[in-house]
Amino acid sequence: AEFDGPRGITINGNNLYVVDTDNHKIRKIVISTGVVTTFAGTGNSGFLNSTTGTAAKFHKPYGITSDGTNLYVTDDKNHKVRKIVISTGAVSTFAGSTSGFLNGTGTAAKFKNPKGITTDGTNLYVADRTNNKIRKIVISSRVVTTLAGSGTQGSDDGTDTSASFNKPMGITIDGTNLYVADKDNNKIRKIVIATGAVTTVAGSGSTGSTDGTGTAATFKFPNAITTDGTNLYVADTDNHLIRKIVISSG
Repeated sequence: AEFDGPRGITINGNNLYVVDTDNHKIRKIVISTGVVTTFAGTGNSGFLNSTTGTAAKFHKPYGITSDGTNLYVTDDKNHKVRKIVISTGAVSTFAGSTSGFLNGTGTAAKFKNPKGITTDGTNLYVADRTNNKIRKIVISSRVVTTLAGSGTQGSDDGTDTSASFNKPMGITIDGTNLYVADKDNNKIRKIVIATGAVTTVAGSGSTGSTDGTGTAATFKFPNAITTDGTNLYVADTDNHLIRKIVISSG
């Protein structure tokens, strides 16, 4: 099998679903056999919803997550979050319209180059990269709000829109908190979901590859992040490293 610039990946039952970014496709891998198929996308860039997955079009899709029934994909260059029904492959627009920033319901909302996405089963959380915000989407209603981020590039800690980010990319959840790979700040940020309080978990802000505790450590443009509930694992992209952060101690 072949891919071109794969980015996001998620697991659902016995399968992996991979965002094959430069092929404008969502691919499925059966874990037990390694068999790869195209789950959604024609392979040509564009925008098209369809009841048949392989007839739909994406444009540089990036992130992916699952609530067990559906896949949710950040369609970066279309500035949308797309929904794929796992049982049928049907693709629709879940939220987002044209490039911009606007809270609202479903396609009344606007994103600008959404990247990372995660879920707690009730809500989606999206790293809205070029808007420098973390957005929340209620799955049942498709209502989009801003959880954190002023929209101005910066690295301020604070609560909800008093905090600032600089090109947030990856995002993960431990049930209570979100953790964000704040790429151009070279930091890993924490957001308490209940309050929107944003703090810096790790990273001084300077580029480097120094190990250490909390802000004594350095990163170089971290892009992706996941957690097992005890540790964070970070793709420290320009350092060509996988970094581990013990959540309890930093």
